[in-house]
Amino acid sequence: MSIATFSRRKEKVARRKDSWQLYLMLLPAIALAFVFVYIPFGGIVMAFQDYKPYHGIAGSKWVGWEQFRFMFQYPDSVQVFWNTLRIALLKLIFGTLATLAFALLINEVRKRFLRSAVQTFVFLPHFLSWVVLGGIFLEILDPANGLVNEALKGLGLQPVFFLGENNWFVFTVVASDVWKEFGYGSIVFLAALAGINPALYEAAQLDGAGRWKQTLHITIPSIVPTISVVLTLSISQVLNVGFDQIFNLYNPLVYGKGDIIDTFVYRLGLVDGNYSFSTAVGLFKSVVSLFLIIGAYRIAYKVAGYKIF
Repeated sequence: MSIATFSRRKEKVARRKDSWQLYLMLLPAIALAFVFVYIPFGGIVMAFQDYKPYHGIAGSKWVGWEQFRFMFQYPDSVQVFWNTLRIALLKLIFGTLATLAFALLINEVRKRFLRSAVQTFVFLPHFLSWVVLGGIFLEILDPANGLVNEALKGLGLQPVFFLGENNWFVFTVVASDVWKEFGYGSIVFLAALAGINPALYEAAQLDGAGRWKQTLHITIPSIVPTISVVLTLSISQVLNVGFDQIFNLYNPLVYGKGDIIDTFVYRLGLVDGNYSFSTAVGLFKSVVSLFLIIGAYRIAYKVAGYKIF
């Protein structure tokens, strides 16, 4: 071992000894993750059994891949997968567009007070629970006397059953999610916009470029790497459509296009008591999500040099 290598190792050991307080602070989080994440991993074995609660995991019959074969043959499960992908992609596309548009617009506001007020106003929905928002949307979208339908009636239009018709339900889910998250999601883009060199705008002004041309030729190209990273990393979460939102808004009338993997698993496992089949569906989703995460981070590293470790 060379002297330089030995010195580097010695420095690392010294840094670790000096940072023992920081490692101590991590212990509660590690303990919680171990208890509520890693220990429940043992329940995955139910996906390969015909699990019966009165027999327990040890006494239930082993059926191998039977639950997974049934999953691909079951018509509802295939429809649920398509529903999840459809809603996820719509949220990704329109959410990114709304977030980027808001960041570009708020970046042009020069009055600090007005800018802070607008940002605070649009950030607020992110911190509201879907339990609260679900109750609000159920009231204002009520087909009989909801605020939105009363406005439609006032314009001479027919009322719309937003939460009871499949196509309108998907629209409502996507629109409400975009409304809730676009303000908070713009933080990343605003940080990227703040890092653009002001000299580029000064040079453009000297050349006679207006605000639109500056945005088109300087602002957007400068944040393309950030946009690429955000879109790529969002792909890794494409199967996590939002259980809490769907659960608080959906009903049996919209299962055709509104039922997603998470609500499907909840209904099968906790409501119907089909633990093995619901575990198999959940495990399949987790495995696919793992590959999506790995692929997304590889793409993000190649496209924009983004990496965690």
